[in-house]
Amino acid sequence: MKNNRTRTAWIFLAPMIVAMIVVAAWPLGRSIWFSFTETNLNELSNSRFIGLENYFGEYGLFFNPNYTDGFWKSDWGISIRNTFKFAIVSVLLETLAGLGVALLLNQAFHGRALVRTAVLVPWAIPTIVSAKMWGWMLHDQFGVINDLLLRAGLISEKIAWTAEPAFAMWTVVAVDVWKTTPFMALLILAALQTLPKDCYEAARVDGVHPLRVFWKITLPLIKHPLMVAVVFRLLDALRVFDLIYVLTSNSSRTISMSGFVRREMVDNGNVGFGSAASTSLFLIILLSALLFMRAARLKLAEDAQ
Repeated sequence: MKNNRTRTAWIFLAPMIVAMIVVAAWPLGRSIWFSFTETNLNELSNSRFIGLENYFGEYGLFFNPNYTDGFWKSDWGISIRNTFKFAIVSVLLETLAGLGVALLLNQAFHGRALVRTAVLVPWAIPTIVSAKMWGWMLHDQFGVINDLLLRAGLISEKIAWTAEPAFAMWTVVAVDVWKTTPFMALLILAALQTLPKDCYEAARVDGVHPLRVFWKITLPLIKHPLMVAVVFRLLDALRVFDLIYVLTSNSSRTISMSGFVRREMVDNGNVGFGSAASTSLFLIILLSALLFMRAARLKLAEDAQ
């Protein structure tokens, strides 16, 4: 009986495994292979195996004698720094804003279903569309944002929000927070819907302050799904490309790791070097996820004790 169940399980899993091999494992494996070669976009069939040269060679990603100012001043080091800056700040703001929105939507009020639907609109809009929309709104000459700020007296002259180095990255973060906060709010709201009502009724009868109820009851009960939501969002933020690519000039102030990969592989045609960057991006995201989940498990274990 056990062998039959195991065989049946493998039969049902086989189509999914084959699909994953076709759409994920094979492209990933091919990209990893290209990272050990010198390959040009126009001559993919004329690859030359060079080992770890793309990683640690004369023009490598991580060890390069041309990095006279240090690794973190190189294009790849800057793209790593930009990506983590974007991911950490945006995920933190989206988590806090999503928690606040979820707490509001969890309350009973007239028209709650309509408000819940409306809140999801920014998340439902494709990223390219929302980026172009915000690009026009933030335009330094014709954008409505500058017009409103000038009318309100908050600025004295029009600002190129997506072009000036001092504002570009934070503008991208703000647009990403606007778009992705509904996603975090939806996940947190789903967790809030499962909480037992008797705890809140007892706290209300005892006259416990709402803030104390939040810190002592709500937050401890939703911390597991909250961690899951943060992990999912962090993995997505570390892969950011389209928002930065559409909104900014992809200069050294804003270019992400994915933007660096695209520039090397498409614009410069260096498939081997770009594949090394994409493989490194995959490993960096994987390592970040493992470290975060381990830290989260240790924190949850300490809280449980």
